[in-house]
Parts: sequence; C-alpha cells; structure tokens
Amino acid sequence: MAVTNLILCTYYSPRNEFFYKQVSILNTENKERCSLEVLKEDIQEPTCVKGKPFSSINIWMNRAHLRSSTHYDPHHNLLCVVAGCKRVTLWPPSASPCLYPMPVYGEASNHSSVSIEEPDYSSYTRARYMKEYSERVILNCGDALFIPEGWYHQVDSDDLTIAINFWWKSRIMYEMFEHMDAYYLRRILSRLVDKEMNKMVRESSLCHSNDSGSFHPTDKASGGSEQFDLHNQVENSASSDKKDSPLQTLKPSTLQALYELISLVHNSVEIVSQNETTEPTSQDASYNQSNERKIAADDSSLLEKDIAKIILPLKSLELRSMLLAMAHTFPRTLETLVLNILGPIGAEILTRKFDEMDQQATKEQQSEFYKIFYSVFDDQYAAMDALLNGKELFSFQVFQNVLDQYIGVHVDRPN
Repeated sequence: MAVTNLILCTYYSPRNEFFYKQVSILNTENKERCSLEVLKEDIQEPTCVKGKPFSSINIWMNRAHLRSSTHYDPHHNLLCVVAGCKRVTLWPPSASPCLYPMPVYGEASNHSSVSIEEPDYSSYTRARYMKEYSERVILNCGDALFIPEGWYHQVDSDDLTIAINFWWKSRIMYEMFEHMDAYYLRRILSRLVDKEMNKMVRESSLCHSNDSGSFHPTDKASGGSEQFDLHNQVENSASSDKKDSPLQTLKPSTLQALYELISLVHNSVEIVSQNETTEPTSQDASYNQSNERKIAADDSSLLEKDIAKIILPLKSLELRSMLLAMAHTFPRTLETLVLNILGPIGAEILTRKFDEMDQQATKEQQSEFYKIFYSVFDDQYAAMDALLNGKELFSFQVFQNVLDQYIGVHVDRPN
C-alpha cells in the first residue's frame, strides 16, 4: 500500500457550501505530512482487492447532503459505504461525447462540462442522450461498488455518510477494448501535453535573444536625464540604513536577478512608449499595419525568453524573497510585470514557482506572501486573471503543438 489519505473534498451542497482539505494518514513520498498515520490500522482491505498495488486508500465523510461533480478517475476504484447512503450514477467511457469532458489541456480535464441536473441542450446537444447510457446504483451501509478506470460517475451522499474507497492502477493499454479508445486517447494526449509543456519551459530559458548568449539588461537602456539609474537605486536601497528593507536580506545573485528583471520591465515600457509616440506617415501606414503583428510577436517571444532566463534558475524561496522585495520597494514595476509584460510562458513559470513555494512553506507563510504580493495591485482579481489566462493560453499553445506534431491536426482556440 503506497498512500493512505483522509480525503475531505469540496462538494456542492443544496443547503451549504463546504470547504475541506486533504489530510494524510500515510504518504511514502512525503512522510512529514502524515499527521493521522494512527488511523492506518483501522482500515481493513476487502478480500477481493487483497494484494492489489494500491495508489491510495481514502476515507470520505460528510454531515450534510453533498453531490460530487461528474468525472472519471485514472485508476480502478472500489467504493465501500460504512455508514449512511450513497447514490452513484455511472457512464461508460463510450458515453464521453454525451458528457462533453473539459478541455484535455486544462486542470479539470477528467470532469464533464454539462450540468447533469439542468443540462443546456442548446449548447450541449448530445447531452440529451446521456441518460440512455447511465446506470444508477444505491449503496447502503455494508455495500460496495466497483468503478472501473475511466468510467464517469456522480455521487450523491445523504446526511452523515462515511465511506472508504480503494484506488489501484489497471493493467494498462495493451488489453484495452474499443469502447475505451476515447478515454485512453485523452490520457495519451494529456501525457503528451505535460511532456511538451515541460519541454517548452526548459527551452525558453536556454534560447536567448542576445548573440553572446548572456543577458545584459543595460544593452537596451537609453540615455537622458529622465531615465533613472535602476542599478544605483537597487544598490542604494540595499546598502541603506533601513534595517527593515527586504533588499537587505537578498543574496547577491538574487539582487542581480532583481535588477535584471526591473531593467527588463523598464526597458520594455520605454520601447512601448516610444512606439506609441511615433506616428506613421500615410505612405507608410499600410506597411506598418501589415508588420505590426509580426513585430509584436517577435518582441513578446524575446521577452518571454528573457523572463524565463531570470526566473527559472532561482530557487523558489529565493524568488519569494525577490518578489517580496519588489512588492515593498518597486510595487509599480511588479504590477506592470504581471499585468502588461508577463506572457503565457512567464505566467506558467511563475505559477509553477508559486507551487514550489507553497510546498516549502506553512499555511501562515503562504497567506502572508500572497497578501503582500497581491496588495500592490489596484485590482487584485485582475492580477489573478492575468496569471490564470496566461497559463490557459500557454496550455493551449502546448496542446496545439502536440496535435500538430503527433496527429497532424490544427485547432483554433475556442472563444
């Protein structure tokens, strides 16, 4: 048995909305988070699944009526009810077209887009056939249900219901049948997307716009009394007598990365400002319009590589210190970076670093960091949207690459 968890997940309740978190009982990959390991001995494996290479064993509890989303899992599942009652609706993988699964490049790709209770047939025309493919099972205390890998299911739980489920991996694809094709195709695409995504992130930091292969933020800087010296500002702030300055705590390499990032943002704003003040003649207007998209795309690509080259080498906690220093000393620069400069790859890299930070920080440290980080934005939701939209665009670009490379199919991004 590899992993045993106490799972308390977020579900929709007609009367209330509950927010729970996952608590580990046994986790071989992260033993430090096993705060409830004492419960392991209270769970007995059913005879029919003894010897299975379990991915996890979970306890599910609720004290009010709850309804899960319609989804499938990437492993076999034996659901056992200990107390209360569960009503499970099942669909085979072949019913996937009727359930309109979420885009494969998204984080919820194993969930249905359709509201089972109130389906919008005008948008999801095939959903009118989903009941023909479904089976409904009622589980009372002592009952168990086997849910095969890839089978969609929605679970309704009565008040005060306790269940245990066992997850284990199936015997993979060489024995798959035709009705599993849709499910396995999605799994294959999902893996290819993950592989391509990691490849694009790595390559973004290796390729660079400078012929020399090194980053020199002063190369693009222009002269003039109106351009303040960012390097001196950073050095003066760091060497000042202000003991509470976050710049004081930065390592020299992190301080250099901060300077490079600030310079990059400043120079990008300068270039945009110069382009906006330069009016084309009528003779050149048509030529400029035809080349605007190419120039913008080229500039964006170079910026992405520059940002990746600065952020990727930093350890997550070093980046956290640097972002806190930016929020404290250069808040407008940080705001401009996230809202105007950061592209899809940059958004993906930054949020990946956020995930790494969260894994190495306590809940209190996480809360304090995000409070300071988002406080610099006049509209915090706009900043969150910018990061999420950038991640989604990056994921779709990866998805397009995979379809083009492996299947020879081109798809346009849905509106």
